Amino acid sequence: MLEAQGLTTVSISLVREHTAKLRPPRALFVPFPFGSPFGRPGDAAQQHRVLHAALALLDAPAGPVLSDLEGEEDPDAAPAPVQSGAVDRAPDGDVADEVTAMRRYHERWVEREGRTTVGVTGIPAVRFRGIVRFLQAYAAGGDADHPQRPDDVSVEVFARWCADDLKAMYLEARLMIAPPDETPQDTARWLWGETALGSLLRDVAERMRASGDPDLKRIAFGIAR
Repeated sequence: MLEAQGLTTVSISLVREHTAKLRPPRALFVPFPFGSPFGRPGDAAQQHRVLHAALALLDAPAGPVLSDLEGEEDPDAAPAPVQSGAVDRAPDGDVADEVTAMRRYHERWVEREGRTTVGVTGIPAVRFRGIVRFLQAYAAGGDADHPQRPDDVSVEVFARWCADDLKAMYLEARLMIAPPDETPQDTARWLWGETALGSLLRDVAERMRASGDPDLKRIAFGIAR
């Protein structure tokens, strides 16, 4: 519809097979894991190369055009995005206490960078323990709800919002404590394989998948992938 109105569009793809089926007018496939469409955090040179390659597709005719990013890695040899089921489950622990500990590192990140992607729920990070209890109740199969869920938002969609805020806080906090040579794949393995939060989010997603509802399965994919 945007193209029909004369607005030229370009998208960046992390899953080439899906993009090939959807056939958008112009798309650039990048061999990076989910959450890093422009490459390594803090690598401005790489991010500019991705942006330049994407904008260069504006000169391509109306497609579909699907181009591979060149000069970074061989897309065929690049590691696949880390799926949450591809790593061992983290040892059970008190997720709420873990969240409180990670929040301290996140506060340092925000102080240093002056920005954050946390905020989709509208709930401040100092109250994320309540979000954790809500997700735990949902994963356990009971009737779960949160007092700040908007009336026009389903419990499952709000659970996705909560998961997004928690993952964003953890990943930004990780940038304060990760080894300097840690790759995005390493970070994903840490989140899903070494944190209690990763185990909880997989439990939430599993309840949604078990429902058999296609809409809930799509939400589950966004929560734990």
